[in-house]
Order: sequence, then C-alpha cells, then structure tokens
Amino acid sequence: MHPKRKRHLIWILIAVAGISLATGLILYSLRAQTDYFFAPADFAAGKVPEDKRIRAGGMVVKGSIERSTSSLDVKFKITDFKSTVPVQYTGILPDLFAENSGIVGTGKWVGGVFVAEEILAKHDENYMPPEAAVALEQAAKAQKSTQN
Repeated sequence: MHPKRKRHLIWILIAVAGISLATGLILYSLRAQTDYFFAPADFAAGKVPEDKRIRAGGMVVKGSIERSTSSLDVKFKITDFKSTVPVQYTGILPDLFAENSGIVGTGKWVGGVFVAEEILAKHDENYMPPEAAVALEQAAKAQKSTQN
C-alpha cells in the first residue's frame, strides 16, 4: 500500500474510533439521566420497578408530614387522590414544600417506601410539574367515572 494512502486510512480509522467513542459516551450519559415518572396510582398497581432510580409526584397529604427532631429525616405521604404513597427524605426541603402542595421527587422505591434523594416543590399556586398534573387529572377523571 502506498504510504500516502496508508496515512489517510489511519486518520480515517482514528476519526471513526473517536466518533464511535463520543457516540457511546453520549448514549451512556443519556441512559443514566433517564428517570421515568410514576404517579401514586402506579405504585398501588405494582407498575414501579424496585430499587431503580425513578421520579414520583403528587400532592402532599395534609397531616402526613413527620419531621425527626434529631436529624434532617422527613417522612410524608403523596397522593393523586386515588392512591397514597409514603415518602422518606433526608435533607433540607424546599421553602415552598407544604401540605396540600404539589411535589416531584427523584429517588428509589424500596420496601414499600419511596426513598427520595431530591424533592422539588411547585413555585407558585398555578404551577404543577407536568407529569404530576397529568396524573392528578387522570385520577380525577377516573374518580368521576366511578361516581356516575
């Protein structure tokens, strides 16, 4: 093979390897950042994978917040007005976290409790995370259809 062709072939192989490596890293990063959303009704139906990073959301049940006096542990329940899920969180909650407010948490479903690593609260009275709004709307429709 001619030395000039050999040099071109080497550069092409290096470029292909670099592009393949970059594509692989991008796909791995996207896969690691994909968290599926589940409403409390999905937890009750058994659709939630155990010990896998997920997102869950709903309204904080009034009277369900239990704060530890010796640590930053907080336990509360969320609902979509169809089902209720216990949540456990260790850390400082957002300032807007309150009873009867919408939240979305990221964490894992472990032993019948959603163990949250991060909690996001709504930022005004009109906003609700899109996934939580859809879940609450579906639960309200299902509740109306069972009443009729």
